[in-house]
Amino acid sequence: MTNTSYRALALQTATHSVTGLSVTDARAAIETAIARIGAQIRASRAWIGPDLRLVVLPEYALTGFPLGEPIPAWRDKAALPPGGPEYEALGAIAQEQGIHLVVNAYESDPHFPDLYFQACVVLGPTGEEVLRARRLYSMYSPTPYDVWSRYLDAYGRDSVLPVARTPLGNLACLSSEEILYPELSRSLALRGAEVLCQPTSEASSPRLTPKAIARRARAIENLAYLVSANSGGLTGIAIPADSTSGGSELIDFEGRVLAQAGPGESLVAAAELDLAALRRHRARPGMGNLLSRAKPALWAGEYGRLEGERPDELGDAVPDRSWFGRRQRATLDRLREAGVIS
Repeated sequence: MTNTSYRALALQTATHSVTGLSVTDARAAIETAIARIGAQIRASRAWIGPDLRLVVLPEYALTGFPLGEPIPAWRDKAALPPGGPEYEALGAIAQEQGIHLVVNAYESDPHFPDLYFQACVVLGPTGEEVLRARRLYSMYSPTPYDVWSRYLDAYGRDSVLPVARTPLGNLACLSSEEILYPELSRSLALRGAEVLCQPTSEASSPRLTPKAIARRARAIENLAYLVSANSGGLTGIAIPADSTSGGSELIDFEGRVLAQAGPGESLVAAAELDLAALRRHRARPGMGNLLSRAKPALWAGEYGRLEGERPDELGDAVPDRSWFGRRQRATLDRLREAGVIS
């Protein structure tokens, strides 16, 4: 049975980078992070109450990001195998607490053994994985689009834009800067998504940042709740720890901020999500029903005539970090030739 009203938490927890660690030490650090996050989830649910049913963790909360490390090295030390022991441990936390838990992590893949992808995974209250959304927009990491033909052969098109039908509503996920691409959120909304979960690790500020502005826009455009969890600090690398600390927030389907956390580790970003109210709003005729007024066929043709990043650009190669910069410069050249930029 659907829970038409429940509480969600964007858990703002600290991230400890495994950059520079050995494989053995990195794996031990991941295990320690899972245990620490599990304790924070238990304490948060005890504080907030038993109607806490959805918890979203920050982006790459178990490992941090690969600061200059080669693709193979990061795959070996920081990429989780789908269905592996780390996910089993996280699933056990979800089961113990009776929650849906949204985790963002780097993953290995048996179909692409030389690469890794970044993924959002939703673990249900029985501990099972109910959604896996591989990140499609990433500046310095491989994505399914880079190996598009082989990825679709392995997983099919529906795997690329997944929406999970759950008792908490229809859940979908975006990783970090994917919030800046309106076509992605709109595509998920047109597949039925009602709650957009955004694990992120981003520069925070007392003033509105580009991603904060985008969150409000995506919620309004798609008449969707948005739960965004930012890091509560990032340690283990030279970047100042509180550069990515604070601003986790929950936004309703009219763009209103329901709760927002300050800097540091925090459970403050928690609020009630009312699915019945959202569904009434989505069914209400009028100018404000932006989702019903979308014109997908128009924009499919317009997007189709342009060329930005190309699918399958990676081919069978294992890229070094410089490949991503070269790819972007080639894309900029094509945009200049097309008159998109001067």
